[in-house]
Amino acid sequence: MIGGARSGKSSYAERRIKELQSNQNDVVYIATAIPTDGDMNERIKRHQEERSSDWHTVEQYKQFNKLKMEGKFLQAKYVIVDCMTVMITNLMFERYTDIDFETINNEQINELELFIEKEVNELIDVCKQLEKSLLIVSNEVGYGLVPAYRLGRIFRDIAGRINQKIASRAEEVILVTAGIPLRIK
Repeated sequence: MIGGARSGKSSYAERRIKELQSNQNDVVYIATAIPTDGDMNERIKRHQEERSSDWHTVEQYKQFNKLKMEGKFLQAKYVIVDCMTVMITNLMFERYTDIDFETINNEQINELELFIEKEVNELIDVCKQLEKSLLIVSNEVGYGLVPAYRLGRIFRDIAGRINQKIASRAEEVILVTAGIPLRIK
């Protein structure tokens, strides 16, 4: 599921999974957000309240091979990841905790993108190996204005390319706008 901010992509992904699941052990919800401030705390709380209490939630944004050791993950048929762009943000700031993104060089940007791509591929590969249906929720960040700051442009470019790579591996891609899903692949 891809779409703009507040487009309804998370709600659509959750409705879709509810239609597919046959029992409460069918779904693992990977929540990628980290509570960094009051606004993010509220967003996390709202998502927790909206999500089915039957689903097993894993709060994680990296090292997805560890999921192979978790019983609830192994039992599940479906995996929702919400949200890829939040995961990308977490990985960007984890990788470069002390760098000035206004002066980062192209070699560092390329290394950062490869680091993020490795984590994304690990997630997809784990789900594929264990025959899980994977739904990824991500923001389409290329429709807006060009960000005024270099950090924003770097993020937009990396997120856009990661979304393209995910879409190329996906069987289906749904664009959600104003709560309305449109199958684009």
